[in-house]
Amino acid sequence: MSDLIGLPAPPPAGDTALKPGTFDDVAVFVTGGGTGLGKAIASEFARLGASIVIASRKDDHLDAGRETIAALGAPVRVVRCDIREPEDIARAFDEATDAFALPGVLVNNAAANFPVPAEDMSPNAWRTVVDITLNGTFFCAREFARRHIVAGTPGSIINVGATYAWTGGPGFAHSAAAKAGVKNLTESLAVEWGPYGIQVNGLVPGLFPHEDMTSDIRGNLDRTSDKDVCQPAMRVGQRQELGWAATFLASPYGRFISGHTLVVDGANWQRRSLTNPPVVTVREQMGRGPFQPG
Repeated sequence: MSDLIGLPAPPPAGDTALKPGTFDDVAVFVTGGGTGLGKAIASEFARLGASIVIASRKDDHLDAGRETIAALGAPVRVVRCDIREPEDIARAFDEATDAFALPGVLVNNAAANFPVPAEDMSPNAWRTVVDITLNGTFFCAREFARRHIVAGTPGSIINVGATYAWTGGPGFAHSAAAKAGVKNLTESLAVEWGPYGIQVNGLVPGLFPHEDMTSDIRGNLDRTSDKDVCQPAMRVGQRQELGWAATFLASPYGRFISGHTLVVDGANWQRRSLTNPPVVTVREQMGRGPFQPG
């Protein structure tokens, strides 16, 4: 394998492809923006001049997001918000508008997810993941669009998705179904709201390890050795690469891109083997014993 070099490493964090000040005087509303990939996306908008609004249900996530964005020298406002509740979303947008202006960009990043065999999944687990991931994305997008339609101003929505929206996600049936809905929603809303100047796109991350991964997701990764050689790119993603993709989609240079879902994963999701390995059930992969009804 000595001739395998993989895709080149990205420029260092802090570099930007877009012009400095691209998002001057633009407020960017990021759900789940206090941790992980949401924080990485918010950071890249902040570097380009945006004012950042971080929405989350958790105070520690809000504190972490505020600290990160403030350290970049960007204006930041944090708002407590449960995206399952339309009234809560409306209040959060009121706070964002009072602090800066009507947000010009919405990043629907917040989602719920955890691995579980479908036969073990409780009704509450199903409802919670779908409610946050799909319903919350729609409610936030609707609130954003309604305000821009009334104001007669353009806007940009980025919905964070997942590759198993296309392929299915064994062990993640709830999240995969919800993310498939988000992909379809992105395409539907792009057509409906294009005449009002609102572009709607999806952004799908590949493997971007970060310190805020849940213990379940981290456990899955820990059971796979040599992550880099498991990727066609021969490396995992760097968080700023996802942020750069998001800022381009919402920038003046991406205005004619709408209804598109951009996958940033080094072609990993399109990988196929010439021969199939033996099938191992999700239960076995997760180290669970035989299913016990009740």
